Amino acid sequence: MEHFCRPNEELVTELAAVLNGLREVCKVASRRGRSRPPPVSWSPIRPSGRMTAECWSGQYGDEEAAIEAWLDEHSAFVHDYFTRKATRTMVDSWLLSHSGGGNCPGERPGSGAATPVRKISAHEFERVVKPLVTRVDGTPTFLSVPADSEEPLRSGPRTDLSGLEERELLFELVKDICNDLDVRSLCHKILQNVSTLLRADRGSLFLVQGGARAGSSGSAFRPVGCLPASANSPASQGCHYSCSRCLVSKLFDVCSRSTLEEVENREEIRVPWGTGIIGHVAETGQPLNIPDAYKDERFNQEVDARTGYRTKSLLCMPIKDLHGEVIGVAQVINKEGELPFTENDEKVFSSYLQFCGIGLRNAQLYEKSQLEVKRNQVLLDLARMIFEEQSTIEHMVFRILTHTQSLIQCQRVQVLLLHKPNMGSFSRVFDFEANDLSERDHEERTSPFESRFPINIGITGLVATTGETINIDEAYEDSRFDKGVDEGTGFRHKTILCMPIKNSLGDIIGVIQLINKFDDLPFSKNDENFVEAFAIFCGMGIHNTHMYEKAVIAMAKQTVTLDVLSYHATATLDDAYKLRALRVPSAQSIGLYDFKFDDLHMSDDDTLTACLRMFLELDFVERFSIDYEVLCRWLLSVKKNYRNVTYHNWRHAFNVAQMMFSILMATQWWKIFGDIECLALIIACLCHDLDHRGTNNSFQIKASSPLAQLYSTSTMEHHHFDQCLMILNSQGNQILANLSPDDYSKVIKVLEEAILSTDLAVYFRKRGSFLALVNQGQWSWENEEERELLRAMMMTVCDLAAITKPWDIEKRVAELVTSEFFEQGDLERHELNITPIDIMNREKEDQLPMMQVNFIDSICLPIYEAFAELSDALNPLAEGVRRNKEQWLLEAAPKA
Repeated sequence: MEHFCRPNEELVTELAAVLNGLREVCKVASRRGRSRPPPVSWSPIRPSGRMTAECWSGQYGDEEAAIEAWLDEHSAFVHDYFTRKATRTMVDSWLLSHSGGGNCPGERPGSGAATPVRKISAHEFERVVKPLVTRVDGTPTFLSVPADSEEPLRSGPRTDLSGLEERELLFELVKDICNDLDVRSLCHKILQNVSTLLRADRGSLFLVQGGARAGSSGSAFRPVGCLPASANSPASQGCHYSCSRCLVSKLFDVCSRSTLEEVENREEIRVPWGTGIIGHVAETGQPLNIPDAYKDERFNQEVDARTGYRTKSLLCMPIKDLHGEVIGVAQVINKEGELPFTENDEKVFSSYLQFCGIGLRNAQLYEKSQLEVKRNQVLLDLARMIFEEQSTIEHMVFRILTHTQSLIQCQRVQVLLLHKPNMGSFSRVFDFEANDLSERDHEERTSPFESRFPINIGITGLVATTGETINIDEAYEDSRFDKGVDEGTGFRHKTILCMPIKNSLGDIIGVIQLINKFDDLPFSKNDENFVEAFAIFCGMGIHNTHMYEKAVIAMAKQTVTLDVLSYHATATLDDAYKLRALRVPSAQSIGLYDFKFDDLHMSDDDTLTACLRMFLELDFVERFSIDYEVLCRWLLSVKKNYRNVTYHNWRHAFNVAQMMFSILMATQWWKIFGDIECLALIIACLCHDLDHRGTNNSFQIKASSPLAQLYSTSTMEHHHFDQCLMILNSQGNQILANLSPDDYSKVIKVLEEAILSTDLAVYFRKRGSFLALVNQGQWSWENEEERELLRAMMMTVCDLAAITKPWDIEKRVAELVTSEFFEQGDLERHELNITPIDIMNREKEDQLPMMQVNFIDSICLPIYEAFAELSDALNPLAEGVRRNKEQWLLEAAPKA
């Protein structure tokens, strides 16, 4: 729904057109000799804000002023004209502008764009405006008559019923009310039809309200009474919204000439249940036919005394619904000719009211359904508002306070939050008054204060400890109220509605308190329902905001941690200078081309210079304009980020990179892959186990580690890739800084695919497709999917390359792997209280040779034989695997 204070240019345009038409009407009237009134002050429509006379300022001429004066004098014409000509947009705009709280010039405009306030009071729901219907476009409107209907609304009496027989007359009257779903309009028609039917001078209609009726559709009709009742009168007390039943009426003494607009402007009337003639009929459900009212002691003569009308004969009858329950009372007085009402009148009256009861209940149910639609719209707006504003508790609660005050229309709204460490006190208090939005210092006045005070005193404390709702009509007459809160403040509590605020677990986290409803009204059951919904949304909003604040804090901590980690995890410039000064031997002298390469006798500096040689040999430094000093520092940072675990350390990463280098050179695949893919593969090999903890993915999941919570699949591999990116983006380590955006994106893409491919679960998922392509001889280097598949298999071949090396190297590496596996098995046994699998179970160390044989047969041999099929240069790898299998079989053989 459009904000109520938004300019309505369409309405202004339409009204201007109406004025032009009325100008012609005035000219015609003038020519016919009608006196034209002298010019009066003219207050044109303000193009924005509510369309009220108080908000207009003079900007039209004398001619328009004359038109306005003429319209004021001819109200019947204006009513008829707009009834026939007004569009839905005009009527909707009028309803919106009169639904509460518009801004006149000089007033502060609402709560601002940041906090849109629905300018409608919850009090409106108790006396429901026109029933909602739906436009063709699906939007709701308060119009109850189709826009294209040519029949004008008729609120006057029927004048075409004379001469009809009783049955025909009854049928016509029933038909007249059967399609009316507006309760007030329907009641008015009932009274007029009854008066016509029984030839009575006038009639009244009372609806049951309160008590047993609470929550029924009748609650949508605001209580009114048989005598204008003061707040302290017995009638008022007997008619309290939620305590006992009463009869209420705004349609009192309706005659055949009355209009709905006239009777609606009269004072409300209420009758306590069982009191007087009306109350007696409602209580007993039996009709009363009284020929002389003044002779019946139940008749209240004060009504005649106040109105100056003389009541003589009287017929009063209950209106019942389908279940026989009394939902109202209708009475007619003073039959024409000063005759008493007859038995036949009673029968006719009773027959008609049976239909009226059905129609009235249907109208009430329809009105209640539309009320629920409206209520849901308000709550949906509130939900959207709360979940849009979750940046801070202050902003979220402030929005709730402004919306609550706007809807419930009370003097003050407070939200008090409990102190978490000590649930015996309030820690934050938000206090919002109705005039805060119109004052410049409203932000300071509505900001929370943290003066912690105990919760064992006062209404708020009682609600916080018991979780019960408290609704007080007079605070100073309630022993639970602490009168000391008003001392020295100039503020006086009168009516109070206080409810607990709970989180998603049902725990009380605070209270919401509304103080002094406007117009000296008590907080009704309807108010309680709304505040209860507000409290639920408030609890969810506070909970979500707390979660949001925690997430923001966690992200800030992560940023700080990454900054610290980046500083401490990267190599120093001094170390980079030292590496840069070292001589880089040739690839031939180091043995980088050899599949049987062994790093056993190499120092850490030797491994670093060997990596530099790979970059130089593949021409990465020249091709991608890599700063040599940055490359040295990046290599040192990568080495520094490998933990000192038994096997998955820097030496393992270096050996994997050497195997990738030797395969690319031996097969000449570097020419096919190209510089970008080769660069990504070498970086991936060096970084594929960064920050490895000596435990595998299965252990992370079993231990429910933070890494397992971050990554549900390929847990460690995702972490390795993230660490790789962190180093590549760290200051002084950006070896890819000079790549074009496209080249950089491709390197990162290939890099991620390659590192994730080192997960054996990924290997098993892709191996079938790879082996099928190789066996069928359908390999295509131009197909990007097949190239990606080959790169993934190459990472596994390099990662497991120790299985292809001479026996002494293979046996030494196998012992390192086994040692690390046993260490994980010990952790699982002692910390997780589970029995490790055989390959990690130290108690089954004697089965290691056969487990190695199974490992070769199931994982290693198929992939190495496939690569030998792709290139003869890779036959030595497959041969090395077969030789090592024979050695493990010998190890597994029983000793003589």
